[in-house]
Amino acid sequence: MSKLQRAKSTKSSKATDSPLVNRYSLLLLSSIVAVVGIIFVATKDKSKGPSESIQPTGIQLTANLPRGFQPTSVNSALPSEPVPPGMIWIPGGEFSMGCDEIGETLCGMPGLTADALPIHRVQVSGFWMDKTEVTNEQFKAFVDATGYVTIAEQKPSKEEFPGVPEDKLVKGSTVFTPTADRVPLDNYLQWWRYVEDADWRHPFGPESNIEGREKFPVVHIAFADAEAFCKWSGKRLPTEAEWEFAARGGVPGRLYPWGDELRPSGKHLANIFQGVFPTKDSGADGFVGISPVAQFLPNGYGLYDVAGNVWEWCSDWYRHDYYENLQSQNELSINPLGPNDSFDPAEPGINKRVHRGGSFLCTDEYCTRYMVGTRGKGEMNTASNHTGFRCAKSAAN
Repeated sequence: MSKLQRAKSTKSSKATDSPLVNRYSLLLLSSIVAVVGIIFVATKDKSKGPSESIQPTGIQLTANLPRGFQPTSVNSALPSEPVPPGMIWIPGGEFSMGCDEIGETLCGMPGLTADALPIHRVQVSGFWMDKTEVTNEQFKAFVDATGYVTIAEQKPSKEEFPGVPEDKLVKGSTVFTPTADRVPLDNYLQWWRYVEDADWRHPFGPESNIEGREKFPVVHIAFADAEAFCKWSGKRLPTEAEWEFAARGGVPGRLYPWGDELRPSGKHLANIFQGVFPTKDSGADGFVGISPVAQFLPNGYGLYDVAGNVWEWCSDWYRHDYYENLQSQNELSINPLGPNDSFDPAEPGINKRVHRGGSFLCTDEYCTRYMVGTRGKGEMNTASNHTGFRCAKSAAN
């Protein structure tokens, strides 16, 4: 099947069981329906100070674990090197990775846990991880120092998009665009647009900028962009296993980094979508759209925004059957690096890497992948205004 045929067939699918769209679909279809253009989406940013650095309490670490989960064993060894600026020590250990089937009932669209089963035992070594997602000011420092140009800032080639008219091959990225009214949730092209000149400096298109948004997560980041920043900063992307171990904060088997209630005592603990998706985000959590980093409580290891705000790239290739294959080979997997290749049956032939953590667009109407054991996926060259990253760093000892 050609890329154009895949793009057409995707239009009628259930969002390929993911809220994430790749630019192949949007750019190819734009040559047919002429949707490429400058689109500015206004967001309402509320001023809000960072939360106190307190950690979730009242959670039983070993009692009443969901079916399939076992207690987490945390390493006691500490690193010998000084703490890298902006990073947190993640001790590593042995834990149960994945998501229980109960999560399937929490989402209006099917397939939430299909690629996150079976729950399996994994051991990871200790490592460092950024406290927050990489911000605009951090990414700007990288670009100023190196002159790096992101994929969204580069014109797509005819080799990448054969058959697309030259005037449609424009640099840009994918931008969430709310619909005017309620719509069926079986066609993500209703709320995603390929926007000319949208990039990390211009998150909604050329009329927008990041002035005053220095502490917001950088977005419109493709996989290679994230890797380039990591290399420059002497870090790397986390593996999917490292990411989940860190996000769980030492607490096994819970739906969210803080426990099993989405809003304990009515309190919002992550930046996700409230209201009618994809029409109107009510901002009940304090933010309409993306928020600055570190506006909600950190998890048990002191990490911010491991649920919601923006999706985060991991180093692993994405395969829908990876957990099944991994468990069949090993009773305990030690420092798994992911599969050797990518395969997504919803879009065969498109290479994808793992995303984790969900974003400000996640909602129980459509996508609850802010649940800590669930998985996301993204085509490597696709960026969007809800995708960013955070870095990891191996211990010196």
